Amino acid sequence: MIGVAILGATGSVGRSTLDVLERHPGEYRVVSLAARNDARRLAELCLRYRPDVAVLEKSEAAGELEARLREAGSATRVGTGAAAIVELARDRSAGVVMAAISGAAGLRSTLAAASAGKRLLLANKESAVMAGPLLVAAVRAGEATLVPIDSEHNAIFQCLPPGARIGERPAGVRRLLLTASGGPFLDWSAAAMAGASPEQACAHPRWSMGRKISVDSATLMNKGLELIEATVLFGMEPRDIAVIVHPQSLMHSLVEYLDGSMLAQLGSPDMRTPIAQGLAWPARIASGVEFLDLAKAGSLQFRSPDRARFPCLGLAEDAARAGGLACLWLNAADEVAVQAFLDKQLNFGDIPGVIERVMAQLPAGGLTDLDAVLDADAGARQCAAGVLSDFHAVGMRTPA
Repeated sequence: MIGVAILGATGSVGRSTLDVLERHPGEYRVVSLAARNDARRLAELCLRYRPDVAVLEKSEAAGELEARLREAGSATRVGTGAAAIVELARDRSAGVVMAAISGAAGLRSTLAAASAGKRLLLANKESAVMAGPLLVAAVRAGEATLVPIDSEHNAIFQCLPPGARIGERPAGVRRLLLTASGGPFLDWSAAAMAGASPEQACAHPRWSMGRKISVDSATLMNKGLELIEATVLFGMEPRDIAVIVHPQSLMHSLVEYLDGSMLAQLGSPDMRTPIAQGLAWPARIASGVEFLDLAKAGSLQFRSPDRARFPCLGLAEDAARAGGLACLWLNAADEVAVQAFLDKQLNFGDIPGVIERVMAQLPAGGLTDLDAVLDADAGARQCAAGVLSDFHAVGMRTPA
């Protein structure tokens, strides 16, 4: 059986991965689970899937997990700290690593899995956005197999020509088209969006996702980050990647070839499809997803994104063209601004303004190694915190 490590087990991607694995008990075994600090939920998963080891980042949460598992008679070992999660990514018992710890927190373990030659199922887009060249280099040095799990990048992966390699422009490809649902505010006015609540921003009409990625979907920053990720994974220039709004979320992205052909991957909006594809590639396994009925779906609609109402997309496109440090700073500024919004310390309409002011202070320099990446990320977050403070001090808008 193939051993699977799930990093980010308590999140939506982690839970969907476990659902797929549960359908194939004779082919896969969950060997390890990791999460950030949800001891109760991770304990429930450990009792159900019986991994060899489970890790939480925070020591207090790990202590609670230990107590819950010992009380229930579980033999699962408990670890704590970011270094322990990195060790799970490297462990020989896991042939497959699902990298689904969101944000910058998932960077070290993702790079570790790549360097260790794993089949890396990449659901942590920040690894490509923050440290794209390092990720590609680690995949090549470790001879790892990287399968993107974001529905859009997985769709592109499935539509590429035979022999395509991660980080290299595929032969015969003219453009990549990333589809965007448009999020919960697709038809809202700019004025209405400005005062939207976290609950409204997280109420995605098609996908069930974590709160941070749901807000990014509402601002279209998620699509901007995906554009940056696509430049890294598929070796394409930003000018050769387009974003198109497709509200039905049934076509998950397209590849346009030089001969005029366009190949697309369609399916129900359910993350279990790309997860199953990544687990079994190049074979196919059942995912539990409802099969797509095209007659029932009816017409498929497409429109250009409104960059005036969704300025985060333009900010991400600018960062993609600049590359390197700009992409890292964009990601850090977005994480800080989105968290402030979720904490009701910032209005939804002010998220782009905070990011833009952070990007205006972008320093010179490059990203040579992981330490440089982490130092730059810390500096960007410090800058973003200062911008937030200034934002409030000058009374630009009253937080919701």
